[in-house]
Amino acid sequence: MKILLKNARVVDHKNRLDGKMDILIENEKISKVQNEIQDEADKIIDCNGLTIIPGMIDMHCHLREPGFEHKETIETGAKSAVAGGFTTICPMPNTNPVPDNPEVLKSIIEKAKRVNLCNILPFSSITKGEKGEELVNFEEMKKDGAIAFSDDGIPVVNSKVMREGMIKANEVGSFTSAHCEEKSVAKGAINAGKIADELGVEGVLPEAEEIMAARDIVLAETNNIHAHICHISTRTSKNMIRDAKKRGVNVTCETCPHYFSLTVEEVLKKGVNAKMNPPLREEKDRLAIIEGLKEGTIDAIITDHAPHAEEEKAKGLATAPNGIIGFETALPCEIMNLIDTGALTYDDLVRVTSYNPAKLLKLDKKGAIEEGFDADLTIFDPNKEYIYTKDMVVSKAKNSPFIDEKLKGKVMYTIVGGRVVYDATK
Repeated sequence: MKILLKNARVVDHKNRLDGKMDILIENEKISKVQNEIQDEADKIIDCNGLTIIPGMIDMHCHLREPGFEHKETIETGAKSAVAGGFTTICPMPNTNPVPDNPEVLKSIIEKAKRVNLCNILPFSSITKGEKGEELVNFEEMKKDGAIAFSDDGIPVVNSKVMREGMIKANEVGSFTSAHCEEKSVAKGAINAGKIADELGVEGVLPEAEEIMAARDIVLAETNNIHAHICHISTRTSKNMIRDAKKRGVNVTCETCPHYFSLTVEEVLKKGVNAKMNPPLREEKDRLAIIEGLKEGTIDAIITDHAPHAEEEKAKGLATAPNGIIGFETALPCEIMNLIDTGALTYDDLVRVTSYNPAKLLKLDKKGAIEEGFDADLTIFDPNKEYIYTKDMVVSKAKNSPFIDEKLKGKVMYTIVGGRVVYDATK
């Protein structure tokens, strides 16, 4: 099937494109990118007033299946992802059972293929059962489809185990994605400080993230291997990674829209729907995360989409599970808090949402708008304003601090492998 996209603003970091262009899609690939294309096509979409970027890639999300289908399933998560403009997503392994063996990993991959909405590339755990003790078979898991390795949700506390895991992941041409949390100072509900004291809940010290991030930087530097650090949220973490990169350490990292959009003050308004791990931080941290994206310290924006059932989140601030859904609000957060503020350009945004994630995951034909590349595209109206209501949420879960808030930026079409998998006009 031929699809012709007309009159769009096309932004691509790899080829430094930013202007009005047409795109022709043929046989699941981008076949032409030109100022004007006159070819006949099976479907023509007039994208006047819309922006097209390479399909967004979420390196870090949670789909909950297998084991926690009451929160989200592979199918409901994929529907939410494409509604948010994501063409490739990478679910973390904190499921039940854990994908620490080929059988569980293959079952996730097969279910994703049957759902057939977006590219779903699952992580393997680093250790068996995410218990932090016995390493998985890295070679076997990579061969059977693991995109990378993480015990996300749980830190690998034993440094000897983490060191060996990082080395083995690098040996098979992959990497570990580290959930950085020093448990001895991590107990608590929200960021330590005035708000926690006011609400009478125990606070999570920022050092919980920073101590473990420092450890993994040391392991990367001393062993000359790649380390990737999950969802950084503090100024100190950002500064440590920046300084390590300047020394030539092969360390990369990611952050989430909520860390550059919100602060711990949001808990006063949204309660448990502003509770996540790492927690929302102070304004100085929010500004540092934006600075890290701008300067290139932070390599990728991920959602950490973390669905929970409403009855679970209703338990109260001290005991409710951490996490918020994020697929459908990521792009509006980026437009409102990065683009409209002048902190980032659209070229910068493509760098951290598509181009860098494709490079990190070694997806050679994704992350750019170029002839011969996979026809994975995110098409959105950057100026569309709306109230994000609960009944608009596509995810099975509704735990978002952005519900009933005014958002700007709406995905209109998501194209995966040359197929329109989401169409907001229908």
